[in-house]
Order: sequence, then C-alpha cells, then structure tokens
Amino acid sequence: MANLYFDESLVATAPGRQLTISGDEGRHAVRVSRLRVGEHTIVGNGSGLRAFGTVEELGRDSFTLTVERVEVTPAPTRRIVLVQALAKGDRDERAVEQATEFGVDAILPWQAERSISRWSGDKAEKGVAKWSRIAREASKQSMRAWIPEVLSPVTTAELAGVNGALLALHPRGEDRLSAWRPAGDHDVYLVVGPEGGLSDAELEALTAPGPGERRIVLLGDDVLRTSSAGPAAIAVLNASLGRW
Repeated sequence: MANLYFDESLVATAPGRQLTISGDEGRHAVRVSRLRVGEHTIVGNGSGLRAFGTVEELGRDSFTLTVERVEVTPAPTRRIVLVQALAKGDRDERAVEQATEFGVDAILPWQAERSISRWSGDKAEKGVAKWSRIAREASKQSMRAWIPEVLSPVTTAELAGVNGALLALHPRGEDRLSAWRPAGDHDVYLVVGPEGGLSDAELEALTAPGPGERRIVLLGDDVLRTSSAGPAAIAVLNASLGRW
C-alpha cells in the first residue's frame, strides 16, 4: 500500500509533473520508510490536494515523484469539531490522534473546570504545536486529504459562545447522539470533559441559549474515558450523517 507524505507548500500540480520532497519528510521517507524507486506513493498538502504517482529518483534526504493522478477533496460544508478538555498524562493526546484517524475536521482544546493539566502563555502555544504535530502524523497514517486544524484553547465562557451546534457528551443526556440530526449546515462541536467530568456549572453554561443548538447528548450506556469518548462520538456522528 502506498504511503502519504505531506508538503504544505504544494498549491497546484498536474499529471506528468515531477515533485521533489525534501527536508524532514523526505528524510523520513528515504531513511525510515525505505522508499524505493518504482514504488507508488502519494504527496499531499494537507488542504485537500493529493498527487498520486511513482518514485523516479532518490536522494540522501529526498525523493522525486512523477505525478500520474491528482485528486482535490473539497473542505466539508459542516465541520465536526472535537472540543477536548485538557487531561493529565497523554490522554488528551491519544484523543487527538484517534479523533484524527476517525475523521474529525478540527480540534479545540478546552480548559475545563476539572482539568488537571493547565495551559497558559508559552505552555499553551507549545501544547497547540504538539497537538498539531500529532494530528499531522495521524493524518499521514490514515491517508487523509485534510489535516485537522488545532485551534487556540478556549475557556468555558468562550466555548459557550461558539456559532454552531454544541453537543456536550454526558450521562445526563436524554437524547442519544446516534439519533441526533443537525438543523442546518453549522459546524458541530462535540464536547468531551476531563477525567473528573463536567461540572453542573459547565453543563448549565454549555446548554444556555446561544448562536446555535445547545444540547446534552448520550453516547451510550457505558461511560468512556476522556481519551476514547471523542473518537467514539466522531465515529457515531460520521455514520449517522452519512460521511462514512
């Protein structure tokens, strides 16, 4: 099976053109993936463009591909956004990785009331950068045309004001996520709490009237970890919305 490599500077290409991938991506392809001349592979820009072709030449830290076919995947009209509460250890990072593999369109870090991990100043910038790297690598693994955008972290007040359908995953929900259907083309925000769950104050804030639908939804009969609830919800939503 062909591998996917990203070159975010790629803006346009056509069959017959040659593309050279160098830098860290080229080095990884040649030294780690052991790419060989004659192999079929894929180069994408992470923004919908993917070029399929055959490796013609290898350098020490680069490879050259002759393009045979080009695909352009448009951006979704309705994004699925994972609102992931900051969690201790690497649990939130595992959520980012799996959510990317399951088809999330964007990831919004959330400083929840019960989040043990805290992001501020330089730590927030480094956290977003790390989550972005995780999303990029997971996109390569799952051969995605689009790399999910990792947004700047938000507070509960900022989250409550987003324009879209805000769905808080919580055992108190009366409606199942699998039965929910959007009323329009607004983005869907799936809110996942930290290890300690959502507080009553957060549930009240996230279900107060806002610029879009506000609802508490039930994922299933069992309670999942913060690292797995988001990816599971994305899978359910992708299936119910016909994206899979």
